[in-house]
Amino acid sequence: MSVNNEAPKVKTANTTNNLAYSRYLEVVLSGQAPRARELAKQLNISEGELVACRQGTETWAIKPPFQHLLAQLENVGEVMTITRNDEAVHETTGTYHKFSFMEKGNMGLVLSDDIDLRLFLGQWHSAFHVIENGRHSIQFFNAHGLAVHKIYRTDNTLAEKWDALITEFRDASPVPPTYLPLEKEQEPISELPANFDKAHFAKEWSELKDVHEYHGMLKRHGLSRTQALSQIGDQWATKLKQDSVKNAITFAEEENCSIMVFVGNKGCIQIFSGEVHHLMQQGPWFNVLDPGFNLHLREDLIAETWAIKRPSSDGIITSIEAFNAKGDSILTLFGKRKPGNPELPLWQNTVEKVINLSAKQETTS
Repeated sequence: MSVNNEAPKVKTANTTNNLAYSRYLEVVLSGQAPRARELAKQLNISEGELVACRQGTETWAIKPPFQHLLAQLENVGEVMTITRNDEAVHETTGTYHKFSFMEKGNMGLVLSDDIDLRLFLGQWHSAFHVIENGRHSIQFFNAHGLAVHKIYRTDNTLAEKWDALITEFRDASPVPPTYLPLEKEQEPISELPANFDKAHFAKEWSELKDVHEYHGMLKRHGLSRTQALSQIGDQWATKLKQDSVKNAITFAEEENCSIMVFVGNKGCIQIFSGEVHHLMQQGPWFNVLDPGFNLHLREDLIAETWAIKRPSSDGIITSIEAFNAKGDSILTLFGKRKPGNPELPLWQNTVEKVINLSAKQETTS
């Protein structure tokens, strides 16, 4: 899952959005307020604007640079982290420790057992401490007011440590942020580059030594991820039915197969590693509802799903990846592994079962 870590420059406003706050109060007082993301859409504002308009009442700006706050989060003990895109929500509970910051690239890493994050801080424009219905959180937004990452206090959080952290990093002289309009959605480019060399592309794919080389290879050939998968051939990529992510997770649960679940956006990628147990379908949402990990996936918004094989110095690495209608990655599944170790045979068998079921569904549809 690749990201552009360069954020557009954003100006700030000098007045609060009183109109947005008035409209927010109307909805809340009606007793019909939906979740924040849906409420923002209902009010025709961004979620960042929805949070910013409540400055001083339910929300309080956090001062940048945000890596200083992130580095101290381990002191508060247990938290719940949420990272999402339009089609998937990923929640993990644990301690925010082993945070590291790389000034080159403006990137952060959290590599604890329970919370595993890749943070592209160049995309983080604003942050707020939020108290909503008694729940405390720290919420981060990009330049367009889209939520990139949220951190919630739990019943097991060290409340005094949390409060001290908020006090230290709350902005004493906040300037309300102005968010850029959302970029117009563009149709995915279907035409291949004029100079695309399919044979050379296939050769480079077959010579990959690390899965992290993959996105650089696509960039060199001028391909989107879905274009690459449609061109490489079934030796390396197999197109699957829409329900294949659910089937893969279900098979993994049945076989006690440890998996890795990646969900991200331009500002953050969040990863769960381990077994899954409690699965539930609720309308279009497929859910994993385990004590330390929740996943909520809108299956009906999956446009393409692929089983992908990439060579590496550790052997073949297999994944299942779902994409939306724009060709953006929704979610990626791997078998749980550490660098230097080969892929789990149990995961390889799981993927083969998914491929076979998808082919069977295709022949009977």
